[in-house]
Amino acid sequence: MKDLAAELARRKAADLYRRCRVAQDPQGPERVVDGEPCLTFCSNDYLGLAGHPRVVRALQAGAERWGVGSGAAHLVSGHTAAHQALEEALAEFLGRPRALLFSTGYMANLGVIGALAGRGETLFQDRLDHASLLDGARLSGARLVRYRHRDLDDLARRWAAARRPALVATDAVFSMDGDLAPLPDLAALAGARAVPLMVDDAHGLGVLGRGGRGTLDHFGLGPDQVPILMGTLGKAFGVFGAFVAGSEPLIETLVQQARSYVYTTALPPALAVAIQASLELVRSEDWRRERLQALVARFRRGAADLGIALGDSPTPIQPLLLGSARRALAVSEALRRQGIWVPAIRPPTVPEGTARLRITFSAAHGEDQVDRLLEALAVALREAGTS
Repeated sequence: MKDLAAELARRKAADLYRRCRVAQDPQGPERVVDGEPCLTFCSNDYLGLAGHPRVVRALQAGAERWGVGSGAAHLVSGHTAAHQALEEALAEFLGRPRALLFSTGYMANLGVIGALAGRGETLFQDRLDHASLLDGARLSGARLVRYRHRDLDDLARRWAAARRPALVATDAVFSMDGDLAPLPDLAALAGARAVPLMVDDAHGLGVLGRGGRGTLDHFGLGPDQVPILMGTLGKAFGVFGAFVAGSEPLIETLVQQARSYVYTTALPPALAVAIQASLELVRSEDWRRERLQALVARFRRGAADLGIALGDSPTPIQPLLLGSARRALAVSEALRRQGIWVPAIRPPTVPEGTARLRITFSAAHGEDQVDRLLEALAVALREAGTS
């Protein structure tokens, strides 16, 4: 066994040590964290639904009706009418024949890739795909080929040398950069080669597209072009869980072969009831997306006026690249001293030399809070200097 204490000391010395901060109250822009009040810009609760009274009441009613646990895996005794109703509602919402619930997006990605790709086959992924997609590929035994970020010329070159291509998988919205995958061109490339395209829309669902139908709807792409869609329910939906949507044969294959579906306890049915309530809010309250877009635009204008360079992101994820882990920590701590919470994101979450603040917005934020963030950022960057 390796010397764990020495490894932890090495991480601390390299400014890569991480720890959980303790929040004393629910999700929202204003929170008490480690005993101190702060304004937060680090949650994925993009539409402000995590504490919505209607969603909370639905969860309470669901617990009264179904209890607090599902008791077993879906294929044993854990699949209830609440799960079934949610799967049908998600499939209808996204215009797909079926949807299948998973406990987390991580488990969904592992399950899909493990069921559809294996030894002797090749799986293509964007170099900045989420860790769950990369881990799914590694566990599947397939040969993983990673192409340069959003570079389809590089993908085409690598494809030409590949044996038995089985799957192309990509984030729709990249979680640390907030930029979009070139999905129309990627779908055309995969379609021309008769290889299925899998899209992880964890950060686009609820935020983009008509009624929050996500990045595929934003680009006008349908099931024929993107046959495998994964979405999560703990970000813009504000609850918990994930799903895969697709054709009848795809979903039945996952039911039979996705190990992270077959061998794990089903999502509590009360959560399925809460997600149903959230889904209705996502699809009916366009003002949440409009407000979110307006806040992001206000922040980007203000940052430009202050000479603060941001990544090219049209989404609620606004990366401020700072280079070294030490400088990212320094800016984050300078914000904390001003009562604002934006954690530093460091390797291995992001590539070496690209440590950053991952600033995220919610429809629950106010314009005055965005302005306060901009003022604090200007101070924090001056305090941190160029170290």
